[in-house]
Amino acid sequence: MSGGDDSIEQAVTSRRERLLALRTAKELLLSSNREASDTNQDEDPQSPPTVSEDDEEQEQEEEKLSMKFRNYVPHDKDLQEGKLAPAVLPKFEDPVSVPEPEPQPTEDPFLNIAPKKPNWDLRRDVQKKLDKLDKRTQKALYQLMLEQEKQNQLAEGDYINDVKD
Repeated sequence: MSGGDDSIEQAVTSRRERLLALRTAKELLLSSNREASDTNQDEDPQSPPTVSEDDEEQEQEEEKLSMKFRNYVPHDKDLQEGKLAPAVLPKFEDPVSVPEPEPQPTEDPFLNIAPKKPNWDLRRDVQKKLDKLDKRTQKALYQLMLEQEKQNQLAEGDYINDVKD
């Protein structure tokens, strides 16, 4: 079962690598968002905003919503900042290309072949003839029984006649 344990361990390590890559990507995104929000706060450390200032801030936030691009490189330089680093894929090993371990030499199974009974092939070849003989034997026994019954009836008949006389 060591082969199964190895594959499980490989799966565990590859999953850990993927999770670490996802965590680092998430942290990078969060840190870039925090830096952007920190720069906005440093620029505007004023008194609490009024209602009109809140509206202006919301409009600015909508404009500053960062777009993130994974597979697309935009032409605009402002949007190119939203380009994400390509995802790091775990190493893929083709299971077909992995050489199989050499099988351990085992005993030849054909050396140990033996019939259940030593005469099974003879019985198979002679079975039809045995069936015919069995039928003839049954008929002969039946005829013998009939003859014996007739003799018994004749003997009883003679015995009854002798007793009456």
